[in-house]
Amino acid sequence: MSILIKNGRIITATDDFFADIFVDGQTISSIGRNLNVVADTVIDASGKLVLPGGIDPHVHLEMPFMGAFSSDNYETGTLAALHGGTTTVIDFVIQSQGKSLYDALRQWQGRANGNVYSDYAFHIAVTDFNANTQLEIKDLIEKEGISSFKTFMAYKGALMIDDRQMVGLMNEVKKYGGIVTVHATNGDVIDYLVEQNKTAGNLSPLYHYLSQPEITESEATGRFTDMAFETGVNSYVVHISSEGALNKIREAQKRNQKVFGETCIQYLVLDASVYNLGFESAKWVMSPPIREKKDQAALWAAINQGIVQTVATDHCPFMWGDKCKGEKDFTKIPNGAPGIEHRMELLYSEGVNKGKISLNKMVDIASTSSAKIFGMFPQKGTIAVGSDADIIIFDTTKKHVLSASTHHHHCDYSAYEGLEVIGKADTVILRGNVAIENGNVKIKKGYGEFVKRSKVTNIL
Repeated sequence: MSILIKNGRIITATDDFFADIFVDGQTISSIGRNLNVVADTVIDASGKLVLPGGIDPHVHLEMPFMGAFSSDNYETGTLAALHGGTTTVIDFVIQSQGKSLYDALRQWQGRANGNVYSDYAFHIAVTDFNANTQLEIKDLIEKEGISSFKTFMAYKGALMIDDRQMVGLMNEVKKYGGIVTVHATNGDVIDYLVEQNKTAGNLSPLYHYLSQPEITESEATGRFTDMAFETGVNSYVVHISSEGALNKIREAQKRNQKVFGETCIQYLVLDASVYNLGFESAKWVMSPPIREKKDQAALWAAINQGIVQTVATDHCPFMWGDKCKGEKDFTKIPNGAPGIEHRMELLYSEGVNKGKISLNKMVDIASTSSAKIFGMFPQKGTIAVGSDADIIIFDTTKKHVLSASTHHHHCDYSAYEGLEVIGKADTVILRGNVAIENGNVKIKKGYGEFVKRSKVTNIL
């Protein structure tokens, strides 16, 4: 199978030029002006952008949480990702306390095998670091190609580890060239504020937001970066939502520490006014919560300053019926919202189109930096000879309205209902095959492959 993409404006994290791309098999064979080749399929990309396939480094598919499962499984979630131009996702394998890391990996492999449309990789979330867990780290990195390990500083009794476990994990992961990522919020302080609000009868979704003030995120971020500095491990803070957390990373950088930052598209587009809508605000109950407009502005600035390297979604949707379990108690509302399909178009519409970021920066934060940080570059994350032919042909003129009635998430509401955006992926190519063409699916379930990742060494 070969494809010739003609007359497109090719955008990478560093380049912006007009050329043709010849795809032979699963990889890019040649790039140049007026390529004289014969291809099975010819696509005219005149007037459109040609971008590397997006990489979403933070999704939760079919995840058990708070008495429910996130409503997108590997089939529906990865298909929704492809519709939006994301060709690779990294999901989280979550260890059950008392069980092994490999036990969790086998569970998640069982859910994914044969069901995936896009390509995918795994992070391992370590919730019980002990002598047995420690022995699994080396093989997970060197044999399984899973080089990133997530930790939680919140959700005590379920996901949270203490600082002693954190440092132990950091030292072990460092030995084998991995990276430790973190959900950085102070779980003890949050639990205290939650109990205070419940005792006072404050049970609406607004109090989910008010129980997680900015200080709970900034304190934990600072504590994590200090531990990472002491151990020397590669480190990465997920879903940064506040200016305070960003400032802790700025302080770490003053001592020449390399710590990577991720934010999510919802924190760039939405603000805390979503918590003034009565119980409908349950749609945006997530942790950390949506913040203030000043945090939104700080996050866009941090992207351009290089403090934030990636934009993810933390895609973790729940059906409205599951959200309604917390109608009388916000602590029973499953945390998470849909978004995997809309990340690329929102980055263009709200970022590039409004002058907040450049096209090169969009590609960097949506694809290239994730590939570099998580050991997939240059196989993924760029348009280059020899790279996987993961390519988006993006129409910058196409206006459309985001809605639950048209999205491909398996979720009966949208986090962006009624928002008009400009820009949409027309054609999405995954490893040399047209996967999506004008909204039509051209590949079969199971086409997506697991990406074994390299050690985290020469990054950024």
